[in-house]
Amino acid sequence: MAIDYVIDYNCVPKQTLGTDGILERIKGRERAETIIELYRQHGDDRTPSEMGFEMVRTAADGSDETQIIIVQHLLDSADELIPLAPYCDGCPANRTGDPFGCMGRIGYPLSPFGEAWMLNQLPEPTEPLVWLLLRQGILKFKYDGSSVRPLRAAGTTHFSEQRTIQRELGELTVNSDQVFEMTFLLGHIQPNHAGILLLFFNAIHRDMEADEIMNIGTMPPELREQFDFRITVSAEDDPTTAEIKQFLYALYLAWQLDVQMLLDV
Repeated sequence: MAIDYVIDYNCVPKQTLGTDGILERIKGRERAETIIELYRQHGDDRTPSEMGFEMVRTAADGSDETQIIIVQHLLDSADELIPLAPYCDGCPANRTGDPFGCMGRIGYPLSPFGEAWMLNQLPEPTEPLVWLLLRQGILKFKYDGSSVRPLRAAGTTHFSEQRTIQRELGELTVNSDQVFEMTFLLGHIQPNHAGILLLFFNAIHRDMEADEIMNIGTMPPELREQFDFRITVSAEDDPTTAEIKQFLYALYLAWQLDVQMLLDV
């Protein structure tokens, strides 16, 4: 399980297979490769056409149905990506340089290190404009973390730490449930919200005038180009922290391109 995200930049691959179609084929290929590796580890040399596994899907009426998936079928479906991959070369939404690099994921469960890193990026009162924007957003939109608490209480599927982490930012106390809520649980991320999140997490410089901050979503592209991405992945980062940083870079590209970021949480 993971948070899947896509920079919603229009392109030939998305026009051909659709965003969901591309994601389904990428995941199918990864699943097929995992199954093949498991078979090989157990000394089983059957071909992919002879390998299968059960998958439970939820039907439209809410009932569960079990299907037998043949590994070769997943590989055949994934092969439909091959002729589309060259369109990714030089694409401005390609964050990795690899085919379909506009797509990525943050794996569950999130680690407390990744959650703490996000909290530690938030502005303090010494940066009053962005801090006030954070405070106003939390109060106005009632980001209290209530939508996240059931996920955390349900076990370690989504979060490896069942306790929330919190940070004091002057008179404002923010916890990890609130951060997750305002980042991932508000639907697809529009350019205006993307720009605000980039400020909150210190992914772009905060040395801005008040009117620039308030109009960050409508800022002309030539002005957005003046903002460099400030975050780098470190060898010391745990997987969650590294993947969150990569997500923020994708969010930065979406903001630069003035397109939304699609989320499947």
